[in-house]
Amino acid sequence: MKTLERYIVRRTAYAFTLTIAAMTGVVWATQALRQLDLVTSKGQTIVQFIGITILALPFLIVIVAPFALMIALILVLNALSGDSELIVIDASGGSRFLVLKPVLLFSTVVMMLTASMSLYFAPMGLAQLRTEITRVRADLVANIVKPGRFITVENGLTFHIRNRSGKGTLDGLLLHDTRDEETAFTYQADTGLIVEAADRTLLVMQNGTIQRRPKKQGDISIVRFQSYAFDLSNLIPEAGEPVYKASERTTSNLMSPPGDDAYALKNSGKLTAELHERFSQPLYCIAFGLIVFAFLGKARTTRHGRGLAVVGAICACVLLRTAGFGVTAISGGSTALLGLLYVVPAAGSTLALISIFRGQRSSDPKWLTSLQLAVHERIEAVTDRLKGGLA
Repeated sequence: MKTLERYIVRRTAYAFTLTIAAMTGVVWATQALRQLDLVTSKGQTIVQFIGITILALPFLIVIVAPFALMIALILVLNALSGDSELIVIDASGGSRFLVLKPVLLFSTVVMMLTASMSLYFAPMGLAQLRTEITRVRADLVANIVKPGRFITVENGLTFHIRNRSGKGTLDGLLLHDTRDEETAFTYQADTGLIVEAADRTLLVMQNGTIQRRPKKQGDISIVRFQSYAFDLSNLIPEAGEPVYKASERTTSNLMSPPGDDAYALKNSGKLTAELHERFSQPLYCIAFGLIVFAFLGKARTTRHGRGLAVVGAICACVLLRTAGFGVTAISGGSTALLGLLYVVPAAGSTLALISIFRGQRSSDPKWLTSLQLAVHERIEAVTDRLKGGLA
């Protein structure tokens, strides 16, 4: 690899790393907030919460990677043009394909990264996330015991807690048990904690009392304790086997689902569409790289021209990806329409290559020139009007 190519790849890699980290972080935060109440309702720590929600990161990377590549290439090529480095390359007799080669090389690397995420890591992470969510939903404390409310778990058993701390501790615990035919029990404790031990689920209460009251006749007896374990095992519902959606299944499962899989038999169209979506998504990395180069791969002597080229590159990439999302939405598993998932990025790449090989300057098309002149005239008219008003 030549010095110029290493220089462009290094700058692009740096910009891409920062961009994809920022974009993925923002998207992850918005998605994690959707699971905040479900996951933290069990009283898990922030580390556990992040560990569960971070399982969706590979899927998010598949979505944002092409756009992060687009932004990185725009920043690098625009900087090369602004610093007159592209002009120097042209003046020294160098071909514009000297710049296209590292752009294509880095776009290919990003495509391979996206493909690995799309075909393997993303479905694996989403499947594990589904398993964790199913486990949390089966938890008694997460779904039944609510702070400040009296909740009847089953006939004769009522829970009340004042507060649930972030460490999983239940503060101000009250448990009223009348399931015994002869005696009613009332448990009061300063704190309580759910503990898994010896295949049992125990509510360990600290610093409290047990009141025993005969239902027919007799005196109330009160026993004070420092620590007491109440068995909740028979109250905990079993977490059923999670039903994995199309996006949560492995690629091999989508290609050849089990014959007794009820979801696959009922939603075969979704599985087929998801399979083709996984293979077609990485192609947008190459398409975006070529489109950005078609607009910004040529030196521009004016800041205004570079600005319009940047806008054109962004609009073209966004429109192309929007078309891809639209095809996914309307395909519905139709074999004929599913082919469009590959046609859209391929068409974008082809049009960009045609523009590049024809040597057209992306700021010189008629529609872009007309837009530039119209904006110039509008700015001049507003400026003249402001000057006249000040005079």
